[in-house]
Amino acid sequence: MRQQIRVVVLVLMIVILYPIWKPRSANAEAPSAEAAAAFDRYAAKVEARLAQQHAKSKGFVAGAEDSSKSIVLQQGQLALENLMPTGEAEADGAMLHHWRGTAFVPGATGAKFEQVLRDYGDYPSRFAPEVVRATVLSMSAAEARAKLRFRQKHVLTVVLDATYDVRFEQLDAEHRYSMSRSSSIKEIWREGSPEERALSVQEEHGFLWRQNTYWSCEERDGGLLIQIETISLTRDIPRGLGWALRGYVESIPRETLAFTLTRMREALRR
Repeated sequence: MRQQIRVVVLVLMIVILYPIWKPRSANAEAPSAEAAAAFDRYAAKVEARLAQQHAKSKGFVAGAEDSSKSIVLQQGQLALENLMPTGEAEADGAMLHHWRGTAFVPGATGAKFEQVLRDYGDYPSRFAPEVVRATVLSMSAAEARAKLRFRQKHVLTVVLDATYDVRFEQLDAEHRYSMSRSSSIKEIWREGSPEERALSVQEEHGFLWRQNTYWSCEERDGGLLIQIETISLTRDIPRGLGWALRGYVESIPRETLAFTLTRMREALRR
């Protein structure tokens, strides 16, 4: 019975989402200037807090001293948190999402963690099936610029080409962090067909407009504590459909973060 209900809900969501999925006619720029500014303001607050957090070893990874969280992590579980304050999620036709995930990897090191982060060539296998391809545009000791193609399947299949500017830092050998900001995200229409193309800003659907990712790691207790925070900006739910779609839309950033954290932990274990 539960499976039948799930199928009915998925069919209804496809019916609701299909008109949204077709390329839109040229209209107002998306996201709006107000929504983009809201994302920048929120990201600036998060980055100011992270700068203080990463300035000293104590508290370098948020919640590391929480005994109840430590027990969960030592048992091999993920600790996932929705950090988006109530009332700040919506911004002029857009939605802000902010999630944090933490995991513990016995025997891993900060040096290995940074090596995995920098090895973009291995992303398509390490983070399959979500990462389809990855290209390094530039790389130095402290910075990188990379272009990734993502394919996500939920009710619909969404393909995105995203370019990120990444910075690598460390407090010391045991405490490292990175900051990744999207500089371009393009939605790809009909991937793999003769009609494949990047949709224009006016045509795209707003599945992902902006995304920042922040990693922190700390060597302790015979292993490595790793933490990821993501801030993303997506299209808001069409008026009148919140009852049907809000839970689904809000679950996608959480699932993506959990997937990324799990695959990073697996890579460090190997």
